[in-house]
Amino acid sequence: MVRQKMLAKTSRIVALCSVANFINAADRVIMPIAIVPMTDEFKWSLHWQGWILSAFAFGYFTSQIIGACAANRFGGKLVLLFAVFLWSVSTTITPLLATSVPALIFCRVLLGLGEGLGLPTIFHIFAHNVPIEERSRAFGYLVAAGSVGQFAASVLCPHLAWQTGFYLFGTLGIVWVLIWLMLYHDSSSSSADEIPLFVPKVTNQNVQWCEFVSHWPLWALYIAHFAMNWSNYIIMQWLPTYLARNLGANKESISLTAVPYVVNSLTGILSGHFADTLVLRRWTVLSVRRLMTTLGLLGPGIFLLAFCAVDNMVAAVIIVSISMGMCACNSAGHLSNHAEIAPNHAGITFAISNTLATIPGILCGPLTAELVTQSHGRWFPVFVLAAGINFTGAIIYISQSSASQVL
Repeated sequence: MVRQKMLAKTSRIVALCSVANFINAADRVIMPIAIVPMTDEFKWSLHWQGWILSAFAFGYFTSQIIGACAANRFGGKLVLLFAVFLWSVSTTITPLLATSVPALIFCRVLLGLGEGLGLPTIFHIFAHNVPIEERSRAFGYLVAAGSVGQFAASVLCPHLAWQTGFYLFGTLGIVWVLIWLMLYHDSSSSSADEIPLFVPKVTNQNVQWCEFVSHWPLWALYIAHFAMNWSNYIIMQWLPTYLARNLGANKESISLTAVPYVVNSLTGILSGHFADTLVLRRWTVLSVRRLMTTLGLLGPGIFLLAFCAVDNMVAAVIIVSISMGMCACNSAGHLSNHAEIAPNHAGITFAISNTLATIPGILCGPLTAELVTQSHGRWFPVFVLAAGINFTGAIIYISQSSASQVL
């Protein structure tokens, strides 16, 4: 009976956090879609578009470690509540500030600050509430929910006035805050008779900060995450613009940008269950993490090279969908690896990883604009660079990763 209560609690936590990630991911996709009609209305140059798209990443970069440390100190409930509230308010007020580029950029930075607090806090919550034999699928559902959020925004927003998408998903986040207040309780307040479902955690809390950058298995995670995000940010920030400007997509066709997120969501869930099945069949955890990360980095790199070579809308969407689908394997790869090599500090290691992996988000806006401009409108250098980074990340992760505690 107690175990059933614990499993029910775990399912509720995974579900609530997955919905939060649904909203998180949807809010990120609204601007890349809305920027096409907004540019037509406000006459922004390609460089200004790049800075507006990248402004989110400046805030996201800043708050990762803050979120992890705050979750350790104040508990996951309070920090995640504040994070969702901040990013939801920022989303809601975006249309009100759109006439001023500096104000819009500041609002996008605030959005990034709020969303940067979110995932490290969720990793902290999962590390303390999700059993190891369910961890791959939990992260699979979490990542899949984000993809569903991107899908929902990609389908809905092109058919709405550009302001409406911001209002809709911003309000949804505020409703989530109220539900979170009612349904989630920190594990520290749980009853003492709950049975332990987890692999014992290290008890030393006094880890020096230098330890987080002193081990190659940790750097394998950081570099793999950096590589994954480089291609992800290019697709998220620029796919609607690429389809509209290079392949002649209209408002209806822009909705096709939802297809890659559907494939990503389904693959994320399937890969999580597949990885857990391999662990139950006595594959070592390390071999599973390496296999899934290899699929998640090499696959997208190959298909991004193919993507830039096609000039047909349907073929382009199919290829980028396969790329995004294979990328979802990373949720059962290096993203799940944090809870194994640093079980007591998974929130902080993920925060450091996601901080470094936000650098592509900062660079992809202005750098992509510059590469395309210097190449006289050609996008080939953009995708070659992304593929090269993915291949490098895969090689480093395969050679340096571990599934043993290093902290």
